[in-house]
Amino acid sequence: MPDIPMTTVVLLCTASLAAGWIDAVVGGGGLLLLPALLLGLPASTPAAWALGTNKATAIVGTTGAAVTYARKAPVEVGTAVRIGLAALAGSSAGAFFAAGMSTDVLKPVIMVVLLGVAAFVILRPAFGRAPAAGPATRRQKLAAVGLAGLGIGFYDGLIGPGTGTFLVLALTAVLRLDLVTASATAKIVNCCTNAGALAMFAWQGTVLWKLAALLAVFNLAGGTLGARTALKQGSGFVRVVLLTVVFALVANLAYEQWIA
Repeated sequence: MPDIPMTTVVLLCTASLAAGWIDAVVGGGGLLLLPALLLGLPASTPAAWALGTNKATAIVGTTGAAVTYARKAPVEVGTAVRIGLAALAGSSAGAFFAAGMSTDVLKPVIMVVLLGVAAFVILRPAFGRAPAAGPATRRQKLAAVGLAGLGIGFYDGLIGPGTGTFLVLALTAVLRLDLVTASATAKIVNCCTNAGALAMFAWQGTVLWKLAALLAVFNLAGGTLGARTALKQGSGFVRVVLLTVVFALVANLAYEQWIA
């Protein structure tokens, strides 16, 4: 592990705790933790090490949140795992195409989509507040595998930021879930995609395991607390956090596109 000042370690642990909480509630924790790692690690550290360490940290918090949700939220684990496996395949394909494609072309499109999503959520106050009257049909489940699994998984491999948030939105829209159950389902899907990505980073040897183990403790605490907060506060609270993360994601993409 590189030599990191204690004050930086404390800040990274704080960022990991906050990222775990945000990710558990509505996704998007990587928007906080990954930049923190890129800034906190020595300048000579390759970016791949930050990416690998981020995944090794996040998978622990995501798993903790998924377990907490599964105990108290009405999650169809089988459906979530099938979507997760599709997302794993989609992210692999996205990563393959990412090597020969400029993501700068796609970022403005993603920003427009996100702003459209924010407008939809604001103008539809009832969106995600209550689940559908009955269980999801076979057609809805297949659509979720295609859109939330293959489609968003492909986006995760191609660009990445905000994947968890997109999953929550897609699962709410397609399976007619309330936002809390959609967040719970998204955590199980994230476990599948994170496992695939972590396996690749570990195989490449680009994970700072000691730092990741420390940050994972805080990420797990944040993820567990975030899941409990979402379960306690309900879909209205998740909706507010969702809009906050969407606007933060748009700002992040805009900064990367036109300022950085």
